[in-house]
Amino acid sequence: MKRSSTRAARLIDPETIANVGLFYVCFRLSRYGWNVSPATRNARGFDVIACSRDASRTRSLQVKATSRRGAVLLATDLDRVVGDFVVVCRSVLTEAPESFILTPGEARGSAVSAEHEGRTTFWLQPRAYDRPEFREAWSRLGVGVSRR
Repeated sequence: MKRSSTRAARLIDPETIANVGLFYVCFRLSRYGWNVSPATRNARGFDVIACSRDASRTRSLQVKATSRRGAVLLATDLDRVVGDFVVVCRSVLTEAPESFILTPGEARGSAVSAEHEGRTTFWLQPRAYDRPEFREAWSRLGVGVSRR
């Protein structure tokens, strides 16, 4: 399928791109049997909470979405990288988004800092997250249904 490179897709604002990534992660988790709830937009902490069908297990996730290949903003403070997993979704405006599943420790350990106008931000470069052990590694989260 052709990747989206239309002018309209390039004009979509960052908040909408973030929402597309958020709901894509919810979709993927639902396919693994998790009950999912997105957090309120711009809430601190996690973006998605997933609960197993029998409510015995939960997963909290932060979602970082981008419309193209490149670095993603991880946080302004590494202490804000929390939860059970960080999911990087890239190419979210295409028919085939890519996902990379890292633990917060893996994400923090790979983050690079950048300073601009006295403000420090932490980023994940593609070489840090685009690795075979993270690519489409949804199995790291387990499944949300009990095996009988």
